[in-house]
Formats: sequence, C-alpha cells, structure tokens
Amino acid sequence: MSFEQGLSGLSAASSALSAIGNNVANANTVGFKQSSAQFADMFAASLAGASSVSIGTGVTISNVAQQFTQGNITTTTNPLDTAISGPGFFQLTNTGGATVYSRNGQFHLDKDGFLVNAQGYKVDGYLPNAAGVILGGAPLPLQINAANIQPQPSTTSVVGVNLSSASPVPTTSTFSPTDSTSYNNSTSMTVYDSLGASHVATLYFARQPIWGPPATTTPPTITSSTATSATLSSTTGLSVGNTITFSAPSTQTGTITAIDTTTGVVTLSGLTAAPTAIASTNAPSPSWNTYLTVDGNLVPAAGTALATLTFNSSGSLASTNPVTTPLGTISSAALFPNSTSVSTTQAITFDFNSSTAGTTQYGTPFSVNTLTQNGYASGQLNSTSTSADGTIIGRYSNGQTRTLGQIVLANFTGVQGLQDIGNNSWVQTAASGNPLVGAPGTGGLGTLQSSATEDSNVDLTAALVNMITAQRNYQANAQTIKTEDTLMQTVVNLR
Repeated sequence: MSFEQGLSGLSAASSALSAIGNNVANANTVGFKQSSAQFADMFAASLAGASSVSIGTGVTISNVAQQFTQGNITTTTNPLDTAISGPGFFQLTNTGGATVYSRNGQFHLDKDGFLVNAQGYKVDGYLPNAAGVILGGAPLPLQINAANIQPQPSTTSVVGVNLSSASPVPTTSTFSPTDSTSYNNSTSMTVYDSLGASHVATLYFARQPIWGPPATTTPPTITSSTATSATLSSTTGLSVGNTITFSAPSTQTGTITAIDTTTGVVTLSGLTAAPTAIASTNAPSPSWNTYLTVDGNLVPAAGTALATLTFNSSGSLASTNPVTTPLGTISSAALFPNSTSVSTTQAITFDFNSSTAGTTQYGTPFSVNTLTQNGYASGQLNSTSTSADGTIIGRYSNGQTRTLGQIVLANFTGVQGLQDIGNNSWVQTAASGNPLVGAPGTGGLGTLQSSATEDSNVDLTAALVNMITAQRNYQANAQTIKTEDTLMQTVVNLR
C-alpha cells in the first residue's frame, strides 16, 4: 500500500463529485446535458519478469463524458422559444462570427430583427425570397422581416350558391340594384384594389323567363287567336297560372287557365282583344342572370349581366355565358371613388362552377355555400410561430400568413467529440467530425416545437444518489491514506 494510490483515489473521487455537482447546479439550465466521470486504473512501468505480480498505482479520470439524451419539453409563453425533439443542435453564429452549436432554444429578436439567444448569438437557417419561398444553399443568420405585407388585388373569386328552383321571375324586367322587385337574391363580399383598399362587391341573381325581356330567347309565334285563346308555335316551359304579355294589336296580359300541348292552344283570361304578337311571359326558365355592383356602381355599366347561368334537370350548372367572366377594367373613380392611382388593368374572374363549391338550382331556399376571393389589404406582422420542420410562419393583421425563414439543425457522427465552451454551447472538433446540416425532420434530424424549451436532462434523484456514492468513495480513499500513515508510524517507532 502507498500514499500514491490513496491520493489518486481522492483526486478521482473529487473530480467525480465535481461532475455531479455541476450536474446538480445545472438541473434547471435549459438545454444542459449532464456529464459523468469515467475512471481508468493505473499501473507503474516494471521490468520485472512475467512471473512477477503487478499491483496498480491508483486511478485516473480517463474522460468526463456528456450524455446527449433527450430532456423533457416544457411549454413557454414566448412564441420564439423552440425545443428540439430528437437528435440535432441549433447552429448559431457567435459575436465573433464563429459557428457554435446549442440545444438551448430560448430565442428572441434583437434590434435588427435577427433571431438570437441570450448571448446574442444569431440562429442560422434558410432565408425566403420575396414571395415567401424558402431558398436552399448555405445557412445564414435568420433576420425576420417585420415590414408590412404588401396588398394583393382581387383577381379571382369562387361563388357557390343555391338558387331555389321554386323562385319566380322578378316582376320588374329591367334590373336595378335599388329595386328589389328586379332580382330574386343577392350576396356581398369584400374585394381589394391594387393599393389594398377594400370595396363592397354585390352579386345579384335574377331568374329569367323562358322567352321575352330580359331573356334573349325569341318568343313563339301566334298562328291563330281569339279574345280567350291563342294557338302558339311552342308551349314548352309554360304552366297554368303563368301570364303572357302580348304586344299587338295592343299591350295586354292574359293569365293561362289551360294548355293543350298537342294542339298548342293556350286558354287565357283577362284579354280584351285577340292577340297577334307576344312580348314576354313570367314562366320561369332554368337560366339566371347574374349582375354585379362595386361600391354600388354597376359593372359592367348600364345593367348588362355579368353572366348567365343555365341549369340542367338535376340542378347542376349546364353552362355559363361567358364561361369565365371578368369583372372588367378598373381605371376610374366611377368604380373605386375612394381610391386613387389604382391599377388600370385589374380584372376579377368569377368562377360559378368550382369543383369544390358549384352553384346549383335545387328545390331548397337560396343559400350561400362559398364566397371567396384572393385579394387582401396590407397587413402588419402580429405574431410568429415555428412549425415542426423549422419553418417560421408570420401572421399578419390582415389574416394572411407568410414564411419568414426556416431554422436548420446540425448533427455530428461523433457527438461525444464536441467541445463544451459554456453558455450551453459546443464547437466541433476533429473528434466530432463535420456537421451534417439540414431541415428539421430530415436526414435523421429531430423536429421542432414552438413556444417550448428542452429541460436539462439531469435526473436530480439519481445525481444525489451518485453524490452519496462518490462521497463514500472519497472517504474510503482517505482511509487508505490514514492506514498507510499508521503503518509508517509503526516502522518509525521500531527500536
């Protein structure tokens, strides 16, 4: 027995206690990874023969190994806080321009809009282009663009409504948005000009008669007539109770009391003379005229229909005329009286037959199922969040979202070879190898969770038990020194 063995034991036990104490001290440090002291025995060099017995000279600390196991994830109130679930490290650029790695995702924005940690290290990632599309290439410090999102003028609209098949033809044949007797139903939405100013666009739906104004179908001819009946070249679409307005020999209206579809004779009441020419009827057809106003102004002007919708016997759209209908050229205060310098080429295409919400004519009452458009006003950045793949999403006051960047992760083949430099940071070494950088969730990298941080992976209960064990080890090594001292004192006291 020698003092050297006991001294090495005291030193090793002290180092083990230091590692355990460091773990305990960092039990609440975000992203901290606990360490454990690894021991190795020591032997003195000897020239003795092979039959000699070698006794070790003590113990040494061969390594203090960090354990990169997953810590628990705790939610926070900071939307920029980000936790890693799985392998990988945040890649950061420190104040000196060097690259460091960390598991601590407590981030915030600095005065220049860079995403940084508590030490001011900038978080690296992929940047987006002006349209919000992530660009690849080498990761760069992420700078969040807090500028207002530019407006988008309305260019398309999807309209899905049900027009009741029981609806009659409006009593007033000339459409006017201020005359509710000239249309059956209406619905409104907001559209935007090129400057992001909002305007009210209202769609009106008016059922058309089978012939006569405002329908364009030519009425049938009268082959013979009396003051109580008329023989028509066609009775298609007519029903008892419909009215027919005649234009000759004088303007008069008769109500149908009977129809002989074989002979074409229509019996009428209310006539004062035998009619000779037809003007119109109130018999409803499967066609509807759609009209549009913007801020109360007709588009197109003069009451021209925006589109004519024709339905088949199953209630689905059979055709639209025209197939796609532009709103028209927006160029003057007549359309947008509260806007100036708006685009002179803006046009909106209305889609009434979208596969997701087609316009129908069923027996149920009028209803609006879909009414969307793609424009929006300018908006301010209200909040951000980070998705599992590291994409930072900005949410704006106008309800829009935009990609502001993407956080990258880095991993190492020899993760134990990383060198701890404090502040929850590591740097690569020759033993760790080069970083493997990519988007979270790819290439074996972990995923991210927004508004959360990763706790220290220190098991406090286990650490306290290990501390007791290390204490006993220290005491035992101290006892070997005490025993060696007693033996030497015995030798000294020999007479």
